[in-house]
Amino acid sequence: MTPEDPKTIEVRALRIVQAAENPLYVFMLRAEEVLQFADISRVSRDEVGKLIGYQRPQVKRHIEDIVEYLDSDKPIFPNPIIMALSPNVRFRSTRGGKRMPSDRESVTGRLTLSLPQEGKPKPAWIVDGQQRALALARTRRNDFPVPINAFVADTVTLQRDQFVRINNTKPLPRGLVTELLPEVESPLPARLAIRKAPSYLCDLLNTDQNSPFYGLIRRASTAANKDKRAVVTDTGVVEMIQQSLTSSSGCLYPYRDVGRGETDFDGVIHALHLYWAGVRDTFPEAWGIHPERSRLMHGTGIRAMGRLMDRILGTIDPLGGDAPANVRKHLASIAPYCRWTSGTWEELAYRWNEIENLSKHVNELSNHLIRIYQVERRALS
Repeated sequence: MTPEDPKTIEVRALRIVQAAENPLYVFMLRAEEVLQFADISRVSRDEVGKLIGYQRPQVKRHIEDIVEYLDSDKPIFPNPIIMALSPNVRFRSTRGGKRMPSDRESVTGRLTLSLPQEGKPKPAWIVDGQQRALALARTRRNDFPVPINAFVADTVTLQRDQFVRINNTKPLPRGLVTELLPEVESPLPARLAIRKAPSYLCDLLNTDQNSPFYGLIRRASTAANKDKRAVVTDTGVVEMIQQSLTSSSGCLYPYRDVGRGETDFDGVIHALHLYWAGVRDTFPEAWGIHPERSRLMHGTGIRAMGRLMDRILGTIDPLGGDAPANVRKHLASIAPYCRWTSGTWEELAYRWNEIENLSKHVNELSNHLIRIYQVERRALS
């Protein structure tokens, strides 16, 4: 805190300009100061289902390991914590001194950081380093110097964008990155962009009260009190949608205008509702229960039935008045051979609960269901 204003922290800082609207600052804080003015924004949803925040849940064991290391004899803590700062921070450059030509984009000076008023939001947000920040708040070395890299941005959109990019190459929970993608507005790397539309559609399936998946999909933001009902992992649903959207043989592929980069989301959602409502009605005893009791709700079951969806909806007009009845008729043809909650998949020689989330099992179960469907379809013709 500064003598003039006990509600501020003043630090030496290097100001670097990459984008004029969002200057970067490199400075140091003591361990006890990090969480005094920086918040951890954990991913969650508000009352109307809008995604807020962007951080992963804290990992207790990892934090304890960091605290143990910080409390050891000679800790070294080179990894900076990355923060987003409010535009209200004040920076004044240090006068004097000759600057080298290579320093034209950087200026040394003093950065004034305001401490929050009681009950008010803090003026900074941790974008990367959540676990480290929590560990620093618990270490006995409360004066331990901590490197900070910070950029100015008070919108969650920009913070979220940087969070996804920074953590893209780290072992971040895939479900968290997947859920955040629809909220990122700037251009994404190709491998992330291809997952953006499926993740958005997964959200629609989970939040639309008319959807057979309503409230059943577990995302990183799923509240603990809703977790028991949310039995389907979002990654399985996203992969099911993505495969159908991106493969030329997928039933959802025709809803994309590849040339213009547009997708008929209304058409896709209608097709998904149509098919999966049929699945729900065909296997009521296996629908909406935990994957440990039903492999239909398992990632492998979702993906295998998704591949069957491509075959069935490829032969049915989703807009036809008899489409729901036709879907149920086609699904009924495979129902006697399915072992979602008990028994053994005869041709596969797997007990129902031996199906695991492995590529081998996804492929074997998919091929098995499609083969049965092709044989039974001849009888339907």
